[in-house]
Amino acid sequence: MPVNSRDRAAYRADEVEGHSKLSDQEKQRMLKTNLPAPSELPLVSRSSPSPRRSRLGVRRFLQNQLHVLVFAVLHGIFSLYIRIRQTVNVVCYQVSSVLYYHHATPQYIRKDVMGLQRRPKHLSAILKAEENHRAKADLERLIDETAELATWCACAEIPMLSVYEKTGILKKHMPRVYEAVIQKFTFYFAGKHPSLSVTSPHKDEYSSPSVDDDSQGHLKLHLISAQDGRESIVDLTRTLAEMSQKGKLSPRDISIELVDAELSEGIMPEPDLLILFSPYVELSSYPPWQIRLTEIFCLKDNERFGYQVFLRALRKYARAQMRHGK
Repeated sequence: MPVNSRDRAAYRADEVEGHSKLSDQEKQRMLKTNLPAPSELPLVSRSSPSPRRSRLGVRRFLQNQLHVLVFAVLHGIFSLYIRIRQTVNVVCYQVSSVLYYHHATPQYIRKDVMGLQRRPKHLSAILKAEENHRAKADLERLIDETAELATWCACAEIPMLSVYEKTGILKKHMPRVYEAVIQKFTFYFAGKHPSLSVTSPHKDEYSSPSVDDDSQGHLKLHLISAQDGRESIVDLTRTLAEMSQKGKLSPRDISIELVDAELSEGIMPEPDLLILFSPYVELSSYPPWQIRLTEIFCLKDNERFGYQVFLRALRKYARAQMRHGK
């Protein structure tokens, strides 16, 4: 309860005098007068005794063991599912590769794709260099896979193939790639084979010396790398900005159509179908502008380069609905 003004003034005067002005009886009277009555004091309930905690931590140990057991069971079930799925898919892919093997015969490949409603006019593929292999052996593998894929496209009457390899090692060996593809053509067709031209951004073209009228069509093989992706977009942006600053190009003339035309002419046109010979979609810095509307295909749990991946990709592309954002 609040202290009245009289007692407050007396207490302050006693404090100034060094607590010698008021007697002990008067101080006790002041305390009793200003203390609350016993009935006004709040009831303090006795707190319930806290449960004794085990010093050994048995409950906590059992709880942790239960969590570990549940995690181990779920991890085991998921691992078993992954193993079964991988085994089933790999067996199916092996059976498919045996049933639909091309036997290096163009007629078989044409028969496989003849019933498709739609075929891509520009097919692209991503090939990866393996880090733990010798550089020379890995280069031979990449060149051989490029030649095989180019031959399959020629047999399926796909006019353009672009092969992406991130490091650009294929672009550095364009003559060897050209010779390997010509050898595959000769082996498959055993006579008149399609004409070939091997190109790459900002490099000279390797092509057949003359195109015969009786040749079995023409295939354009385009080699690209990570350098032709984001760096090309940055270079084009810098060039357009400099031209605009110098007054050679109006800012109103810079549009999406202009950028698309420049990148398509400088790098390559947008492919209709992109094939990955890997179990998941990993673009590895593939040129981003060129795959805005591209159909991307990969086989789950597949890690091998093979004809069955190529054939499945063409079949899926034939059934795909091209909505183009609608």
